[in-house]
Amino acid sequence: MKKIFVTGSSGLIGSEVVRFFHEEGFQVFGADNNQRAVFFGPQGDTRWSQKRMEETLPNFRHHEIDIRDRGGVLALLKELKPHCIVHAAAQPSHDRAADIPFDDFETNAVATLNLLEAARQVCPESPFIHMSTNKVYGDLPNTIALKELEQRWDYDDPAYEKGIPETFSIDQSKHSLFGASKVAGDVMVQEYGRYFGMPTCCLRGGCLTGPNHTGVELHGFLSYLVKCNLEGREYRIFGYGGKQVRDNIHSHDVARFIHAFYQSPRSAEVYNLGGGKENSCSILEAFALAEKYSGKKQVYSYVEENRIGDHICYYSDLSKMKAHYPSWDISKPLHQTVREIVESWQERLHAR
Repeated sequence: MKKIFVTGSSGLIGSEVVRFFHEEGFQVFGADNNQRAVFFGPQGDTRWSQKRMEETLPNFRHHEIDIRDRGGVLALLKELKPHCIVHAAAQPSHDRAADIPFDDFETNAVATLNLLEAARQVCPESPFIHMSTNKVYGDLPNTIALKELEQRWDYDDPAYEKGIPETFSIDQSKHSLFGASKVAGDVMVQEYGRYFGMPTCCLRGGCLTGPNHTGVELHGFLSYLVKCNLEGREYRIFGYGGKQVRDNIHSHDVARFIHAFYQSPRSAEVYNLGGGKENSCSILEAFALAEKYSGKKQVYSYVEENRIGDHICYYSDLSKMKAHYPSWDISKPLHQTVREIVESWQERLHAR
């Protein structure tokens, strides 16, 4: 039986990858120590996800390990010898990183190096798939000419009609400390591919979302927005008139692409993994979608100050992904994703 090792296995992408590969017949090993609850408090707790997987997936095994533990990571990979590694663990918040710079860097950069070096020593032929972020581009996308529409901002430069390509610079821009630590991990994953010839890729995600997301104010845009809608809680918009745009991709489609890369790996690749222009929305447009499926009016306030390093408009150009993996495409459009998130939060809130 093929074996896959997934870090951050109780999180949104990790748990989706666990379930997807389990259904494909893999023996799945997850590493997660619920660090999200440390970063974000009780509302970020993912133990519910871990428990559900342990109860429903017979070929899943949980490992309570901190991936900052270099020796522990090496020992675990020597024991498992996985055929694929998916690195989905991270400190994922711009704002939180400024308060915990060492925890942020050690989680996003040093732990990634720990995993890469352990993989090189134990299973260098196994695809290493790293969940990076579009924040590696810093605030440079904000230098693209924009046009303000009634409900959103959009690009006013035909060169970016399809979105941001992988050739866009990650240099000389403001990233936030989170973005900078993710750049470090991203570049190391590429370097292990180029220097050692390992099959590696960085998936520079946009807004990765889905019904299994434990969204909080500092991370998890759509999930947190829907939760606020259902609870009648005030959602705070930070700057740009609420017209800032993100492309949203369902975690299932992320797992599908990871599987496609595993089946046909390449070396030192980078992909902008998002929903593309068709699945992009502003905060104001997201309010309308949430209200449509919840039947409740969104309560919100506005703060005239954007988050540091935040994008005014960002959606991914999916051309390279589709060219390299033509059998892959978005299978869950934005409206379906929002509906699933609403239904999931309704179920979780009702169970409390």
